[in-house]
Amino acid sequence: MQTIQIKGVKREQFGKKSAKDIRRENLIPCVIYGNGGETIHFSVEAAEAKKLIYTPKSYIVELNIDGNIEKGVMRETQFHPVKDYCQHIDFFRVVAGKPVAIEIPVSIVGNSEGVKAGGKLQVLRRKLAVSGLEENLLDELVVDITELGVGKTINVGDLKYEGLTMLQPASTSVVAVLATRQSGK
Repeated sequence: MQTIQIKGVKREQFGKKSAKDIRRENLIPCVIYGNGGETIHFSVEAAEAKKLIYTPKSYIVELNIDGNIEKGVMRETQFHPVKDYCQHIDFFRVVAGKPVAIEIPVSIVGNSEGVKAGGKLQVLRRKLAVSGLEENLLDELVVDITELGVGKTINVGDLKYEGLTMLQPASTSVVAVLATRQSGK
């Protein structure tokens, strides 16, 4: 999995007023927690966080907080309900030897038999939640649809990736080929 570096500054002030002051300086309040480590409150520049927030990719984030390096994955982002800018980011700490849960993008490959016959391809999940060790995490989950016929579906239970555990129910649909009026001829 790809890694991205972001610089942060530890913060000592907490609460609404402090968060508003931080946001006025074009910074985003953040926190990293989990895996037995200390909870660290810090802030990052909004421009630097954009490359992490506004992308379909998933990353391991290397946070440089006042010279201390912390590894984590973005767990949750909070956006302003009207102005739609990022207000807060939560990171979950990644520790070597412990599995981490993360959503990884799905990549569809192949030319479906059902689509060739006139069916319509429907991608139902753009990302899937998986759990695994850092070294086993993939940049994308490749799903081959070559054998997928009209009216057929690929579910989470049909997918297997070495070293990863799927966190969605096995019956969750990922991609399907739907019958159209034209495919019924």
